[in-house]
Amino acid sequence: MQLRDLAHARTGDKGDTSQICVFVRDAAQFARLERLLSAERVAAHLATLRPQRIERFVLPNLGAVNFVLHGVLSGGVTRSLALDAHGKTLGAQLLDMEIDDA
Repeated sequence: MQLRDLAHARTGDKGDTSQICVFVRDAAQFARLERLLSAERVAAHLATLRPQRIERFVLPNLGAVNFVLHGVLSGGVTRSLALDAHGKTLGAQLLDMEIDDA
């Protein structure tokens, strides 16, 4: 199953930093999301972006896990030659992650 089957994401970017907040669709699934979605898994899934650092913030009252990805935007929106490797596209890319309970 893909992460998108369990959750949706909201994103933003500022300079060379992006943040992706992943929200469960069903509050009963929050513990599962928290267990399966680590900073290490996000780093591995987005490895081609070569993040300098990933911070993870657990937001149980929102049913969400927020990730701040430093150094992933090729210098920022105005400096990057990428067509659209920012904000929303990174959230969609993360939601493609295969997850399981193994």
